Amino acid sequence: QRIDGKQNDKKERKDVKEGIIMETVLQTNIGGQKPRRGKVRDIYDLDDKLLIVATDRISAFDVVMANGIPYKGIVLTQISLFWFDFLSSDVEHHLISADISGFPGPFCDCAEQLAGRSMLVKKVDVLPIECVVRGYLAGSGWKEYKQSGTVCGQKLPAGLRQCEKLPELIFTPATKAERGTHDENISFQRCVDVIGKQAATYVRDKSMEIFKKA
Repeated sequence: QRIDGKQNDKKERKDVKEGIIMETVLQTNIGGQKPRRGKVRDIYDLDDKLLIVATDRISAFDVVMANGIPYKGIVLTQISLFWFDFLSSDVEHHLISADISGFPGPFCDCAEQLAGRSMLVKKVDVLPIECVVRGYLAGSGWKEYKQSGTVCGQKLPAGLRQCEKLPELIFTPATKAERGTHDENISFQRCVDVIGKQAATYVRDKSMEIFKKA
């Protein structure tokens, strides 16, 4: 259930139908360093940089499940790399490289364990909010709308149907919860209170811009 630079201890299951071994990486331990573990990712502190490893852990409703999904971390990382590249002309990002041969210290010697699921990034200050743009009436937004006609406190026209396209995009920020706690939808004003008007306005407008391009 963990990876280590000298010894692999990966949980495996046999996919009978395909006849292949599926490896599930639930945590990593490399180079004698103890990473900070989020809900899904292991993060190694490398002075002015971070190495982010996407494991195969499953997080749903802010709970980390006991079992993982083989190669889930690889899929997540490749999706992230696609979007960093696609949006590179629109917004700055923290990615330095996903090329393991350029990783520092013991990490470059762990290609088998880290391939496809790791990124070397700049260490930056993280805003304690999650930027959410909604274009359709679904999920928790639909649940709130049925009760009050609003989504995250924003009034919407009456008579909308589940999963219907909204008349216009809405920005519905949330708190970015640590492991063991729950994300919470917040109003734009609360977002302003947390990170300041200038930063809140910037991330709102940039999030809308990214959503439209995507």
